[in-house]
Amino acid sequence: MEIKPIRSETDYEAALRRIETLWGASAGTSDGDELDVLVTLTEAYERKHYAIDRPDPIEAIKFRLEQTGRDFRALIGVIGQRTRVYEVMRGARPLSLNMIRNLHRQLEIPAEVLIQSARKPARRASQKSSDKEGLASRRLASLGGTMRKLKDIPRRRSR
Repeated sequence: MEIKPIRSETDYEAALRRIETLWGASAGTSDGDELDVLVTLTEAYERKHYAIDRPDPIEAIKFRLEQTGRDFRALIGVIGQRTRVYEVMRGARPLSLNMIRNLHRQLEIPAEVLIQSARKPARRASQKSSDKEGLASRRLASLGGTMRKLKDIPRRRSR
């Protein structure tokens, strides 16, 4: 039994091949002990190099509802009234502590997943400014002007 740390992808693949050959070994035997140690090492390597992010809370709720064959109406009473359910599910309202507790208890969604804030698509600052410039250009074009003409107009001084 030669066990060494898993430091590279090659070591990881070799450990997986060895685990495959040892799979089903009886506990308490030398093969069983080797299997336990290799599984522990590969789990640590995977946690470090192949980390899986927690799902978005709203996506986790949708997934659980889909798994159980229910729709948003099943959340009425768990989250609140119908309007509150739709506000939460479209991301307009964050989950409260009571909602998180109820969802955890009734849908068995891990609280760690529900506690994190919902992810909204991030917009870059350059995208925001180009959107504003594009909107201004379209408005000016509809009035028969351009951005260049607008910049050449002398500004009034406020009194």
